[in-house]
Amino acid sequence: MTDTIFAPATAPGRAAVAVVRISGPAAGPALAQIAGRLPAPRRAALRRLQDEGGAILDEALVLWMPGPASYTGEDSVELHLHGGPAVVAGVLDALAAQGLRLAEAGEFTRRAFEHGRLDLAQAEGVADLIEAETQAQRRQALDQLGGRLSGAQDRWREALVEALAVFEAAVDFPDEEIPADVANRAAPILTALIAELRTAAAESERGERVRSGYRIALMGAPNAGKSTLLNALARREAAIVTATAGTTRDIIEVPLVLAGYKVILADTAGLRDTADEIEAEGVRRAQAWGAQADLRIWLRDGTVSDGDLPVTPEPDDLILLTKRDLGVQAPEVEGRPFTALSGDDLAWLAETLALRVSGALGGGEPPTATRLRHRELLVEAIERLSRAADPGVEPELAAEDVRLAARALDRVTGRIGAEDVLDRVFASFCIGK
Repeated sequence: MTDTIFAPATAPGRAAVAVVRISGPAAGPALAQIAGRLPAPRRAALRRLQDEGGAILDEALVLWMPGPASYTGEDSVELHLHGGPAVVAGVLDALAAQGLRLAEAGEFTRRAFEHGRLDLAQAEGVADLIEAETQAQRRQALDQLGGRLSGAQDRWREALVEALAVFEAAVDFPDEEIPADVANRAAPILTALIAELRTAAAESERGERVRSGYRIALMGAPNAGKSTLLNALARREAAIVTATAGTTRDIIEVPLVLAGYKVILADTAGLRDTADEIEAEGVRRAQAWGAQADLRIWLRDGTVSDGDLPVTPEPDDLILLTKRDLGVQAPEVEGRPFTALSGDDLAWLAETLALRVSGALGGGEPPTATRLRHRELLVEAIERLSRAADPGVEPELAAEDVRLAARALDRVTGRIGAEDVLDRVFASFCIGK
């Protein structure tokens, strides 16, 4: 990484302030050329910025941050400009004229990772924090950026190194004075580690849901009131409402915030047999979306006595007998009488959904792992360690499985090395004394 990169750090468009970042070995000379001289490190200074022809570009605050004490670990600069598009464009052109390169997406954080300022999980926390739309997402991203997964990795690392040291000693130093059952000493270490990894893997799905949103599907036959309810909860006309059966044919997704969590509410096509090819595809998509949803709300027209649900609901599904304002005609049918025209009914439903969402995504401790990538690697490590913990396995094979588990966890945060294993072997067993 010998080149120097630059990019705007704030969103495009007119604003009071726009920030341009520079990182790389030429960051200092670039700032000196455009601003006249370098300010004191990590102290904001007011400078008049000029292009190479001497034309005034802006009067701005500049920050000079020599590496490695910077976000990227390299020499870095921040220019706090007036936020007019012409000002930003002029400064970017002046930097490009110096031979600096426009940064690629995520390149500043990638350089931070490659210089050891962040591990991979923390870098993912940066991305999650930028994308955070709810307080729960913000808290989870800050935990990740603050090293929650990295701290867990430290514990896992210690256990892996200790277990591998035991197996390596049994395999590589058979002539030393090592107890014959030394390999069995790894069993409790592996058992405890497997239990912790299983907990982390199980909790990762909750972390993914916090990031991506809790999915709620509105399901039912045509004209049951799904689109009306969607609009009422969204507080806008997100879906077309008509008396014509089959109006909704594709999935209409609306993001909401309930109990501080992101929720994706979906209006789906009415479920029925149909010869219409387009509507049939909508029914298929509705069934597929509903099958993957965290919660299904079944709406049944309560004004008719023969309006059975097209599918048998699951035990945790919610059933509403809609159009209560028109008179529910099927009181013997399971479900709560409901109308989207009632403020009380909507308040009850919003509270019910908030309890469901917070119950599913809340908890005393935030999840350690928050992505599918994390869970897949944790599962791989669990499988490897489960084989290594088998009392009948040879020490050589057990050691290899522990090494493969270490590689899987290494891909989560990018840490653990052979030198650590070697150091632990000599420290634990006084090899070569």
